[in-house]
Amino acid sequence: MSCYTRISHAFDEAKRLPLTEKTNYILFSDCHRGCGNANDNFLKNEQIYLAALRYYFDRGFVYLELGDGDELWENRSMECIREMHGHSFELLDKFHRSGRLYCLYGNHDLVKKCRNFRQKYFPGYTFYPAVILKDMEKEKDIYLIHGHQADLLNSTLWRLSRFLVRYVWRVLEALGIPDPTSAAKNHIKKKTSEKILADWARINGHILISGHTHHPMAGSESSPYFNTGSCVHPSGITGIEISDRCMTLVKWSVTTGEDMALCVTREVLGEKICIDDYGCSQIMEKMV
Repeated sequence: MSCYTRISHAFDEAKRLPLTEKTNYILFSDCHRGCGNANDNFLKNEQIYLAALRYYFDRGFVYLELGDGDELWENRSMECIREMHGHSFELLDKFHRSGRLYCLYGNHDLVKKCRNFRQKYFPGYTFYPAVILKDMEKEKDIYLIHGHQADLLNSTLWRLSRFLVRYVWRVLEALGIPDPTSAAKNHIKKKTSEKILADWARINGHILISGHTHHPMAGSESSPYFNTGSCVHPSGITGIEISDRCMTLVKWSVTTGEDMALCVTREVLGEKICIDDYGCSQIMEKMV
């Protein structure tokens, strides 16, 4: 199965949600919640993440988590992750109870596909391979996916990758050696995955938003591909807001106020991109 076929196949079982001028979505990806050890890259940003989610909950946003929410390659124990990040899961449950939480699975938490795992650790939750935001105005849908489908080693051969991460690269990472199989840490793999995802979006005439590479990207009129970035950046977390049928790349980080007190701030990265800026024929022409 080719990478393009794997991406298309993920949307065969996609969850469909409405997209109107009144719907508000916040997209985060790649939290990689861990067990609180040296490899838990989410831990340093958890307070920023909590502040951001409270902001969006209070304003009526629907939270879409685009995969790799939990680090289940490096860690075997979901109990350990839930115990370590109890406040985050309490807030996720609050979104879920209000009917405003939809989660995808990525390569690092692919085990969430299994019913027994969900019943044990996420009762009442459903995890999807993809989501399609159905535009109720002009039928310009937005396609959401984690993005590991563009990478053979992280999709079809994911068990091999998990073995290498769990028993080889996790240990070497502690010594400062990055994982060469990771699209987030290997520059060449990152660019290859992003090119495949961007090409799929253009070929199929769709707006596509993914995670996986940890590289935040705002699309343009010539590129219908966006990336949320991740919640494990050293300087904060990034995500994409969708409001009024427009997409905005944002960053949340800790800054110092005029009174020298630390505070969590929201920063807009780049320009707001509205889906009316795109047309299927326009996207297809960019391939020529």
